[in-house]
Order: sequence, then C-alpha cells, then structure tokens
Amino acid sequence: MPTSDKRGTESGSHTPRSDDSARHGGTGDTRKPVKRSAAWAMRCAAGQLEELLGRTPESVSAIRPTEDGWEADVEVLELERIPETTSVLASYRVTLSARGELLAYEQTRRYTRGQIDRRR
Repeated sequence: MPTSDKRGTESGSHTPRSDDSARHGGTGDTRKPVKRSAAWAMRCAAGQLEELLGRTPESVSAIRPTEDGWEADVEVLELERIPETTSVLASYRVTLSARGELLAYEQTRRYTRGQIDRRR
C-alpha cells in the first residue's frame, strides 16, 4: 500500500494533482511554475518509464534540472540471469517537462550487473 507524504499525495505518485494547474501556468495564469524537488522528478521518471517498458527500474543514477524540466538516467533490469552478476541492465535517459510528464526516453547503455566502468 502506498504511503502518503506531507502534501497528502502518494509517495510513489508521479501524476500531477488537479490543483497543480494553477501553480504551473494553467489557462490565463501568468505566474511562474513551482519548482519541484529532485526527489519528485526521480519518482516521476522511474514511474513513467516503468509504465512504458513494463519493467521496474532498479535505480535513478542521475538527475539534473533543465530549462524546461528535468533529465534523469534510470537503470532497468533487462534480463535476469544466474548468477546475478551476469544479469543485463540498461540505462535510459528520460526527459521530463516541468510538470513531470515524460516527453522522451532513449536507451543509452546496456551492461552486465558485474561490470565496472573504467576510471575517467
């Protein structure tokens, strides 16, 4: 069962609430949109990518604000294998609007769980 946060929304929820339209420049509203937290953007990115792919994200490895919203890197288990270190994961770059709506996504990398990146 989902838990509720301070605002009374479900903690895993990524769908903007109906009263958000006034705060996000709804019809006739000239106020600047409310800036959301990185944690909120992470939940939006992971939740909507899960809806599209039908796979539960393992983690969000990066999140950054953009002029128009957010960009996140989300790690997803693509192929489960035994032992776990041979399982295949993929990294997806997710682009969100300021309202948390998924605008685009692309797979940027595929790798085994046991793989370690070379030092940069």
